[in-house]
Amino acid sequence: MRIAILGTGAVGRALAGRLVELGHDVTAGTRDVDTTRARPEWGAGTPALAGFAEAAAGAELVVHACGGSSALDVLVAAGAENLAGKVLLDVSNPLDFSGGFPPSLFVKDTDSLAERIQRTFPAALVVKSLNTVSAEVMVAPAAAGGATTMFVAGDDADAKAVVVGLLDDFGWEDVLDLGDLTGARAMEMHLPLWLRLSGTLGTVSFGVKVVR
Repeated sequence: MRIAILGTGAVGRALAGRLVELGHDVTAGTRDVDTTRARPEWGAGTPALAGFAEAAAGAELVVHACGGSSALDVLVAAGAENLAGKVLLDVSNPLDFSGGFPPSLFVKDTDSLAERIQRTFPAALVVKSLNTVSAEVMVAPAAAGGATTMFVAGDDADAKAVVVGLLDDFGWEDVLDLGDLTGARAMEMHLPLWLRLSGTLGTVSFGVKVVR
């Protein structure tokens, strides 16, 4: 599958690298190709680089892996016409660091970042997943040290099935569908708990398990 990963930070690099290992044709989208290519972590053997619009235009599936605060700006740069009709997997979180650490959420309870993305790009097929774990665990759930649960939410059943297929390939054995995209509210509001757990455990390599 041709996949665009929008974002070249730790999350984007982890997702891009694993998807290449799985045999996908991956292009990483970035604001400045030359600056990104000059970074030491983006050397030989890493996925192709392109601007946001070029990466999205050539993809069958687009993954938003930038910070939540820049989500809409990044996706506007990618181009609504390049997102229309495509699965748009949002793995970001609406973190607000304006008050210091730990961050708060700039949207919650009655809305979500994923829903804002869907309203802004109504022709895209937005699916929320993978935002409840660290980059390492996203692509290798065994890194959490045991069986954990991954969540997925979205309005389009076929789009969710595409994402669940990727989750299966990553090694997620327990995927729980939270229904339509309003399920993203609960997934994003998990972040305060995740931050507290990370501080208590002293690691980001963990997950949660829904026992049922």
